Amino acid sequence: MSKQAPYILVVDDEQDIRQLVSEILEDEGYEVAMAENAAEAKARKNQRPPNLILLDIWMPDSDGITLLREWVAEDDHLCPVIMMSGHGSVESAVEATRLGAYDFLEKPLSLAKLLLIVERALETSSLQRENAGLKQQLMIGVDPVGKSAVVERTKDKVKRLAQHDTRVLFVGEAGVGKEMFARYLHNNSPRRDGAFIDVSVGSISPENAAVEFFGREDNGRVYRGLLEQAHRGTLFLGEIGGMDPETQARLLSALESSSFLRVGGSQAVRVDVRVVASTRMALDEEVNHGRFRQDLYYLLNEVTLDVHPLRDHSEDVPSLLNFYVDHFVVHEKLPFRRFSMAAQNYLRNYSWPGNVRELRNLVQRLMILGAGDDIELDEVKTALGSIAEQPKLGNNVPEFFNLPLKEARDHFEKSYLEYHFEKNGGSVAKLASAIGMERTHLYRKLHSLKIKL
Repeated sequence: MSKQAPYILVVDDEQDIRQLVSEILEDEGYEVAMAENAAEAKARKNQRPPNLILLDIWMPDSDGITLLREWVAEDDHLCPVIMMSGHGSVESAVEATRLGAYDFLEKPLSLAKLLLIVERALETSSLQRENAGLKQQLMIGVDPVGKSAVVERTKDKVKRLAQHDTRVLFVGEAGVGKEMFARYLHNNSPRRDGAFIDVSVGSISPENAAVEFFGREDNGRVYRGLLEQAHRGTLFLGEIGGMDPETQARLLSALESSSFLRVGGSQAVRVDVRVVASTRMALDEEVNHGRFRQDLYYLLNEVTLDVHPLRDHSEDVPSLLNFYVDHFVVHEKLPFRRFSMAAQNYLRNYSWPGNVRELRNLVQRLMILGAGDDIELDEVKTALGSIAEQPKLGNNVPEFFNLPLKEARDHFEKSYLEYHFEKNGGSVAKLASAIGMERTHLYRKLHSLKIKL
């Protein structure tokens, strides 16, 4: 992806100034749009979010300070705004700065100063986005862990695919780390400075899907959907097979045209987004049975990349154990514990039906509930047994039997729903049918129990 020129919105009621500033900025290689009043500025900004706004204070329909206040209130990620005024006052400058304006320019404009401030504002904004991205990477540990041939081959394929805007479909069992590899792709791509927006498709109820993906306009206020949030970045659609037919059709149209209408909106919004997806289901079979659109399947599946189960690279288990121990020590302030050699050897030969996610959960459970510096083999066997075995009465009752009723119920419901979710191939519709629960209630329950879909 070639690096795009920053997009700047110039808002001023004087045509000569608009034209002059726009021509100067275009000569410097920027992409520029113009608006002569607040209403047009709102429409332009809603249609396509700019990287920077030059905003006049005095306009015929609304003053720039009021407009800035509205934008700050409705947009947590507002781009830098540089205020301009021919009737500058200390009060206006102070108010604009208090609201979050990047700087304040007095007319007649010094074009050299204008260009310098524009350049600095864009650099500052870029650094803030980059730092936010780095912070996010550090929090989640984006690089897939492991030195096995299986992991190294997959990482190498992902790095090569990252250099192109090819749509990639990550395929693999639940818990193998498909999202991790999608983040790895994003962070090795030219879009790395943009947002990585991760959405579990199955967790979005059909009635809310249009607003979630495409956003909403209501009385001049704008809620930006997932596609806009991922503008110039990557949108990761986790477990795409759980998407309802109507949303499939709308998403297909949006991806084909790179534009869409917000719910309640009348102007097309254009976005530049790389979409990658994942599935644990055989999507070609879903297509054959009419449950997934063939045209959307082909659109998302330009390249298929298989993510192997943990049992195929069990030599990485010790590295993964150490990684998650360090992760929970740093990010959850849990006391450090180390796995004994006997425990590590046992876990290397374990089948890991839940893959890396199961390993992560095991480490967390042992660090929270265990005591002592060392995690011995017996403790590991007990922890795995409490996960794998069905509840039995007697001396060896499941650990959650000792919890208060509400916590025990949540524990049981979470295990029960995760079991049936896996059994039904990750489909919320099939899960609802299997357990006899209405889908809307099921979505709420999955959300409340924080079950990752």
